[in-house]
Amino acid sequence: MSVEAQLETAPAPAKARIFAFPARPPRTVAPATIAASIARNVLPPALVLGLILLVWQLACASPTSSLPSPSLVWEQAGELIWSPFFDYGNGDVGLAWRIMASLQRVAIGFGLAAIVGVALGALVGQSVWVMRGLDPLFQVLRTVPPLAWLPLSLAAFRDSHPSAIFVIFITAVWPVIINTAVGVRNIPSDYRNVARILQLNQFEFFFRIMVPAAAPYIFTGLRIGVGLSWLAIVAAEMLTGGVGIGFFIWDAWNSSRLPDIIVALIYIGIVGFVLDRLVAGIGALVTRGTAQS
Repeated sequence: MSVEAQLETAPAPAKARIFAFPARPPRTVAPATIAASIARNVLPPALVLGLILLVWQLACASPTSSLPSPSLVWEQAGELIWSPFFDYGNGDVGLAWRIMASLQRVAIGFGLAAIVGVALGALVGQSVWVMRGLDPLFQVLRTVPPLAWLPLSLAAFRDSHPSAIFVIFITAVWPVIINTAVGVRNIPSDYRNVARILQLNQFEFFFRIMVPAAAPYIFTGLRIGVGLSWLAIVAAEMLTGGVGIGFFIWDAWNSSRLPDIIVALIYIGIVGFVLDRLVAGIGALVTRGTAQS
């Protein structure tokens, strides 16, 4: 008797048994495998870090050294490391609060750059005439150093907070525009043909075709932009003041507190790495199933 005939005559439970697959046993990972994976990912950077600290300690251990050794940094700036949330008033706060103040400015400036950059990039990528008109202007403006915009922004806004946000925006917007435009220009023609067949309007084409297809390029621009934003805010805060991490470094330099500067640089590097990983993670989630460049 054929399978079709068996299905017709068999009761419902029997039908289920015919196509039932044997249950797979739960996958277990041996502790030795987990330990080997941890050692493979943690041990190399730990060894490199230990070697750097050792060389640094040996090179700066002399009392006549112009730079502090790791032991001296821990001795003089230890509170900044193990107590980043202290608040003694009158602006004397831990590095965590200063990082948060800087991140607030970065969030606003980078958020605006992402919105404007994706919109302008889509426009430039869609229209040849718009690209010919705006691309030379973008190529010229993107080469201007971020701090060169600061005097103009201070003159326009007459306040350090919006001026710093503008510097972040003008620094981060260019890679977003350029990468989005490249992504839109590289959308396969088959996608555009499907949009014509389905008679999608511009709004539907943007969100259902353009953004998913160009997402890998867009998030590449966003990763570059968030890194430049973090660089720009630290430099801008050195000149505009406030409670941000950039002003802390400048104030520590004026007070000859080199250990504080070193600790702040470590914080800046860690936060910059986390921001890059965060945008990359969101990008991997959004672009799942799309073509990667």
